[in-house]
Amino acid sequence: MRVGAEEVSTPELYRVKIQCMSPLALRRQIGQLLIAGFNGAQPPVELRSLAREFGLGGAILFARNVEEPAQVAELSFELARLTPDMPAWVSVDQEGGRVARLKAPFTEWPPMATLGRSGDTALAERFARALAVELRSVGITLDYAPVLDIHTNPKNPVIGDRALAEKARTVADLGAAIVRVLQSEGVAACGKHFPGHGDTSADSHFELPLVEHPPELLREREFLPFAAAIAAGVATMMTAHVFIPALDEERPATLSKRIVTGLLREELGFQGVILSDDLEMKALAAERSVPESAVQAIAAGCDGVLVCSGNHDVQAAALEALVRETEADQAFSRRVDDALVRNRRAKERFLTAAIGASPLNPAALRRVLGHDDHKRIADDMARFA
Repeated sequence: MRVGAEEVSTPELYRVKIQCMSPLALRRQIGQLLIAGFNGAQPPVELRSLAREFGLGGAILFARNVEEPAQVAELSFELARLTPDMPAWVSVDQEGGRVARLKAPFTEWPPMATLGRSGDTALAERFARALAVELRSVGITLDYAPVLDIHTNPKNPVIGDRALAEKARTVADLGAAIVRVLQSEGVAACGKHFPGHGDTSADSHFELPLVEHPPELLREREFLPFAAAIAAGVATMMTAHVFIPALDEERPATLSKRIVTGLLREELGFQGVILSDDLEMKALAAERSVPESAVQAIAAGCDGVLVCSGNHDVQAAALEALVRETEADQAFSRRVDDALVRNRRAKERFLTAAIGASPLNPAALRRVLGHDDHKRIADDMARFA
């Protein structure tokens, strides 16, 4: 099942440039592979130090970073410019329902399951457009949405009503609509969690979930929404920290070359940016260090890793491990080449227009956030709760 994506190879000239870099220049590039969490309402000294030494692919915002809209807009403006030669993603988990880092006066959206119950693609498009307008107004350029997992297990403790629906075709149709509209409004989307986290009975934040489906069922059901998102041009995909013995008997999906490269990149034909879920989640961290996971995730085919807690010593150690592996292993160096090119391409697609933009002032934000039209969309969704 190969989706109609243009085949893209790493430009040879760029590859040679990377391999011939000085140690200092290499360090300045490796940070593009990291999206970092941090504590507080302003970028801390430690995050600025990481950006100066390694560069920085992006930052992820949580509720701990949010005070009020004008502060978020100023924070986003500053984060995007921590690495002058390549803008950083400013990213967030703003799905709706229980996974929403931005509360009122931002519009508070119902869970995505309401869209599935509605079966209304036009409603999904209205939601995505309003969501993108609010995110863009405060400088957020990457949203870890939509969830493309299928809610096939009612006992799933982590997905539940975050999923759009119980049927693969409904998730595929609504997910693709959300991707198209979010991105048409200038916010990069992220389909998650490949190759599917819907039919699990464990939470990967605390342990490694097991998925026991045969490959045929995964291709027929779980992969369908991801294929639809790829056809819709989704910019990024996030991997799941799940163990699927039928696909890889040794490694969790995030660390599996068979899954990340063999299935998502080669079989499904995804040519965008592949991101890991947070490497500090216990599904991985219980068995290996974050630096080990960072190296293994990039080797598997991820183009970036999330390290979210705000422990900058751990983030620095992960980057140091990536530097060492790049210097020591030519195959890994080529994998880093490819990841850097994919990151640059995605940033040129979504961040060019934001480079010169200034943060909106509080009065302008009040006119956008929680707009009456947006509240009506939320009310329309809530009727299906």
